[in-house]
Amino acid sequence: MRAKPLLVTGFGPFPGVPRNPSAVVARLLGIHARRHGLAGGDVRVLILPTSYGAIPTHLFPALAEGPSAVLMLGVARRAKRVRVEFRARNRVSRLFPDASGAIAQRLTLLAGGPAERRAGGAAKALASLRRHGIAAIPSHDAGRYLCNAAYFHALAEDIPVLFIHIPPLAEVGRPGPYQRDKPPAEALAAALVAVARGLLV
Repeated sequence: MRAKPLLVTGFGPFPGVPRNPSAVVARLLGIHARRHGLAGGDVRVLILPTSYGAIPTHLFPALAEGPSAVLMLGVARRAKRVRVEFRARNRVSRLFPDASGAIAQRLTLLAGGPAERRAGGAAKALASLRRHGIAAIPSHDAGRYLCNAAYFHALAEDIPVLFIHIPPLAEVGRPGPYQRDKPPAEALAAALVAVARGLLV
């Protein structure tokens, strides 16, 4: 029987971030994961437009294809370290428009839905990143923007799902977030292979 695919997601550009590092790392992770034979080599990389409309038009169809696990990446512009998100909340901000200029129409993502959804593999992923030389910290607040929204919806699936926020890749010059013997995106992508493997177990 053929293995179900691993789904890796990142986000496209948005105002102030013309080249989203989450997309860069997601594509590199896809390459690394295929080389390592994860999910039988069936690794699908989805770069989501940075708009609320992308959740039903892009994310939902990808989830409907039945991946074995989902590893989601986003950028946290003010972060200094990689953040492993332990939960997503059923909340959205009406203060920040998406890249298309749209603003959330309500304060909850899913009326009548749970207040939050938690990721079962977050602690294991955090330990794995640290073992691979990545300065990673736990986070219990994925924000109230698209990263949190996409994560909340993906966590409804009965499969392992994890979201990781990465700092801008320019942070590589400072002590910490990335292995110094590799370019920052490559170092993080290589470390995320082990995280993806953990989700597939």
